[in-house]
Amino acid sequence: MSAIRTALYGQADHDLAPSSAGAVQLSPFVPGSSDIASLPDESFAAVTVRAPAGAVERRFVLAHALRILAPEGRLTAFAPKDRGGLRLKKELEALGCVVGESARRHHRICVAVRPSEIAGFDEAISAGAARRIAENSLWTQPGVFSWDRLDAGTNALLQVLPPFAGVGADFGAGIGLLALNVLASPKVTKLTLVELDRRAVEVARRNVTDPRAELVWGDVRQGGLKDLDFIVSNPPFHEGGGEDKALGQAFIRAASEALRKGGSLWIVANRHLPYEAILGESFAKVRLVGEDGGYKVFEARK
Repeated sequence: MSAIRTALYGQADHDLAPSSAGAVQLSPFVPGSSDIASLPDESFAAVTVRAPAGAVERRFVLAHALRILAPEGRLTAFAPKDRGGLRLKKELEALGCVVGESARRHHRICVAVRPSEIAGFDEAISAGAARRIAENSLWTQPGVFSWDRLDAGTNALLQVLPPFAGVGADFGAGIGLLALNVLASPKVTKLTLVELDRRAVEVARRNVTDPRAELVWGDVRQGGLKDLDFIVSNPPFHEGGGEDKALGQAFIRAASEALRKGGSLWIVANRHLPYEAILGESFAKVRLVGEDGGYKVFEARK
């Protein structure tokens, strides 16, 4: 494979780290992108990485980015100072790189040439790879939402979900925790799990093996599903490192469009998030099912 190609992990920011318009996208949050872990060694001339905030995930990505670089290939990595940027230089040096560092717009930008030998490579890859959670034996991976624990919001929703029937979906399905609960209802005939993070989809395939389940790597906001009997969702409310209330609101609109008349949405949200108005606009009936531990659960009927 030619090493003249370039690659980009995450959203480009040409002011911080210019990248080629034809760069191969590697972010797991871009449907259709390439999996950095599956790419051949030494296959790119340059790689740009918008480094993840999580330390274990970040080192995993940086190690793979160095692996796929050709000899003397250039890695550019950048991150906000308070989301891993201040640690980038030391982490790259620990991987055997000689690093040039600059600062711009509260970010750190690091540039390094692929070392002849990547120090600590096996350890970084092992730490960031998919594994099972000891407490429930489910598969997960660092970087996936709430990868090492049961999310409190998901748990709040699990406590009140009724038995379901018919055809439904899990919007923002994660590793499949909600789906496993829903599929415990024998009257469910099909459940579509829609998830934007490819890594979550991959581990969910291991966790949710019920033949009634279909997993989709995609963006809930793009639509496509119709005439569903029910939807369950613990929608995200962060994007690009900051809180984004519009994300959950978009999930609610998408759910309304996907449900049949009389179909129901069961959704959990942090108590401070303003979802009541959009629920009222999008559904005929809205009921607060529970409010505890900083979370609120709604049932909304179309």
